[in-house]
Amino acid sequence: MESRLPLRLPPQPAWAVDHEGLTLKTREPQQFIDITERVLGCVRASGISDGTVTVQSMHTTAAILVNEHEPLLLDDLRRVLAGWAPAEAQYSHDDFERRTVNMAPGERPNGHAHARAMALQVSATLAVIDAELRTGRWQRIFLVELDGPRSREVAVTTAGLLGTGPCAGLAVDSAVPQLVEDSTCG
Repeated sequence: MESRLPLRLPPQPAWAVDHEGLTLKTREPQQFIDITERVLGCVRASGISDGTVTVQSMHTTAAILVNEHEPLLLDDLRRVLAGWAPAEAQYSHDDFERRTVNMAPGERPNGHAHARAMALQVSATLAVIDAELRTGRWQRIFLVELDGPRSREVAVTTAGLLGTGPCAGLAVDSAVPQLVEDSTCG
């Protein structure tokens, strides 16, 4: 009589999406806040090994920027944004006699901040590989405050394949069942 070893199907990767929120308090009217480590913490907590992470500002006067964290460069970027949309210029948005929509108690003139936001992005999506952010050598993730100081919210959404233990990320080339004895991770 022929003996058969039990068969096991290769594990199927599990797809997941994780949502986290970051709350920050800014201190300056215009400020670059490096949130890279906090985003990386969200990625690691998600359990996702390979996929993407999207970082999104929940505000119209705060943006997300991926760039170098170098003090002189950040000063240059502040100056460029201020030149792009000077705070002292006239903006119809700031004319509270004429403006009738989207008014809130304690509203302050911030047309310049909206104009500056037009030059930036509300979100950035980065690769996640082996549960780490895949960034270039100098790349960092910033929340760019354009109308501070304020309390700000950032949404972090990580989507991709869940890590599944010691075989996480192991590519399975075939749907053919493998012998249980041949199930090592490499």
